[in-house]
Order: sequence, then structure tokens, then C-alpha cells
Amino acid sequence: MNYQFFLKAVVSGLLIAGASGLAKRYPGIGAMVASLPLVSVMGMIWLWLEKPDPENMAAHASATFWYVIPSLPMFLLVPLLLRSGVGFWLSLLLGCVLTVVLYTGVTWLGPRFGLRL
Repeated sequence: MNYQFFLKAVVSGLLIAGASGLAKRYPGIGAMVASLPLVSVMGMIWLWLEKPDPENMAAHASATFWYVIPSLPMFLLVPLLLRSGVGFWLSLLLGCVLTVVLYTGVTWLGPRFGLRL
């Protein structure tokens, strides 16, 4: 196994575990840490270390921006469903389905408006 892949997996996993651990005690702070673009920043760092190409990095960062937007409604739908009495797993599933639908829309519409995704 590639040691770089293992290092990336360990660092990424520790950040996710840290954010969820923090959220148990301080939900707001845990949410803030989870909302930080740590995965995107780490992904850019890993990508740059493996392929230091400014144009490729610019395309990656730009596409990331356009894919963040359709993921945001999930964070409105899940709490709405939970507060309406829908169970956690169904709420999460419906939020993920909504995100996939919106991603599909962005992937289909984006290039028609000149976005490189």
C-alpha cells in the first residue's frame, strides 16, 4: 500500500473524528469545525504535492466552489425533517438524495453556462 495514501487517510480521519468528538460536547463549535473547508484544503494540499500544476489546481478549486453550493440545502433539510419527527437515518438519506439530485443538476447545467466541472 502507498504510504502517502495511508498518511492522507489517517490525517483526514483524525480531523473528522476530532470534529465529531468536539460536537458531542459543544454542538455549535463542532459544527463550525466540521463546516471549515478542511477536506477541500487538505485535498488541495495532497493534489498539489502529487501534481503541482497551477491550472489543474485552479480548475479543482473552482469546481469545488460550484459543488459546495448544491450541498448546502441538505443542511437545511435534515434539521427540518428531524424537528418534524422524521427519524435520523431517513432524514440523512433524504438530505443525501437531495444533494445527489442537485449535484446532477449542477453537473448537467454547469457546462451549459461555461463552468468547467
